[in-house]
Amino acid sequence: MASGNMKDIKRRIKSVQSTMQITKAMELVASSKMRRAKERALAARPYFNTMYRTVARLAAATRSSESVYTRRREVRNSLFIVIAGDRGLAGGYNANVFKLAAAEMEGKNAQVITIGKKAQEHYAKRPWPVAADYPAIAEGMKIGDTHPIVDGLLRLFREGKADEIFLCYTEFVSPLQQEAKCLQLLPARFEDAAQEAPAGPRVLTEYDPSPEAVFDAVIPEYLYGVLYGAVVESYCSEQSARRMAMEAASDNASEMIENLNLSYNRARQAAITQEITEIVAGSGEVGA
Repeated sequence: MASGNMKDIKRRIKSVQSTMQITKAMELVASSKMRRAKERALAARPYFNTMYRTVARLAAATRSSESVYTRRREVRNSLFIVIAGDRGLAGGYNANVFKLAAAEMEGKNAQVITIGKKAQEHYAKRPWPVAADYPAIAEGMKIGDTHPIVDGLLRLFREGKADEIFLCYTEFVSPLQQEAKCLQLLPARFEDAAQEAPAGPRVLTEYDPSPEAVFDAVIPEYLYGVLYGAVVESYCSEQSARRMAMEAASDNASEMIENLNLSYNRARQAAITQEITEIVAGSGEVGA
């Protein structure tokens, strides 16, 4: 009986050790990818910030005449770009962005553009129609890869098939913290940038042929930068979340192995004690 129990425990120890080897390897891979993704995300932020300030200044210069990209209109159709991971085993990374997107879509006639395999799989089983899927593009994405995505959503916006466009992604805060966010892309809003603009003398910029024409030409470039920044931030967040999840799994496996070793030693000690008792009882009967 005890021997059979010991075999089961030994089998479980080997199984947990094999799982721990996998989680350790995945943790190391995620750490390596996260370092590269973090460098890419941090390098993209200055470009986005500069582009945002430039477009905000243009928006201030064209405030008297609204652009098609800033004009408010009755909202009948909404479009959401949802960025998720291409793989699982990343803790709550994918679930958090899906939960945020669902809360933002509630009560709206929404359609979705998915980026990432997990987003594609998630919305294939949901009631929201999918306008386009872009799986497995995040890891090697370049800013040129955003052009067909942005051109497609701008076409939907101009044709009136989408009256507002939102971007749901995960911002990389630190290796231990990632935050799901939802950003309105169109109609574009720059009131916050105007309020945060420093007081004092400003450079007078002349736009040719007009501020309105320059603004309409720059908006697609601005959206390319925003989407690229969101994708690299999300990819970095995914790797960071996976590293933490695999680290926690490895720690749990190590703790489980310790408990199983303790159970194994107790079972072995019980088997030895039982054998000694049987030997002593047998020798007593022989002596009698």
